Amino acid sequence: MNNIRAITMDLDDTLWEIHPVIHRAERRLYEWLGKNYPRITEMCSRDEIVEQRNVIALEFPQQSHDYTFLRRTVLGRIGAAANYDVQFVDEAMEVFDTVRNDVVVFPEVRPALEALRNDYKLIAVTNGNSNLQVIGIDDLFHDVVLASAVGVAKPAPKIFDIAVRAGGARAHETLHVGDHPEIDVEGARAAGLRSVWVNRNGQPWPKEFAKPDGIVTHIGQLQSLLGAAHE
Repeated sequence: MNNIRAITMDLDDTLWEIHPVIHRAERRLYEWLGKNYPRITEMCSRDEIVEQRNVIALEFPQQSHDYTFLRRTVLGRIGAAANYDVQFVDEAMEVFDTVRNDVVVFPEVRPALEALRNDYKLIAVTNGNSNLQVIGIDDLFHDVVLASAVGVAKPAPKIFDIAVRAGGARAHETLHVGDHPEIDVEGARAAGLRSVWVNRNGQPWPKEFAKPDGIVTHIGQLQSLLGAAHE
């Protein structure tokens, strides 16, 4: 990896833990709906609203990567079924997004990315809908590639190709860093990028995929890994 010029970086579960955040955001949204639009919560449980996202994803496969579209569509449909004006959806999404972007960044993230940014182009690449400016780390990246904006999600090659162009290097000069063996590591490999797997919990590597170029327990170890490759 001694010719790396750009680094593309996954966000959820790589820079912060996402599942508790999503659960908290969904719970807050449901509470808000119960207070302001009670016919919705009388009609649907929180789990039923979440399940409706899967139904919408099957109905609109070309937009199944866009979680904002899925949530807005579900809210619009259940709101209409409960005889509410669908204009409430904008405010509902603000309630959800406020909590969704209230993440606790892992402590090593800022110092690690500040150091890496001096030597590499850093590009955030995410299938989610986090707002780096709200979270407070947009200054650490040169650019952000969102699945909702480009029309496909990882592990599709197209999103990696776009991230590579944003980084200004060739694919084999670009390192992708992420926590998911298939979506991040295998997806990057198939697109011609190098890869590092962030394995925070000591999970075994899935045998069905080619091994990553490197493994770290957190991104604070990236600089040492890349430095060793230059030696």
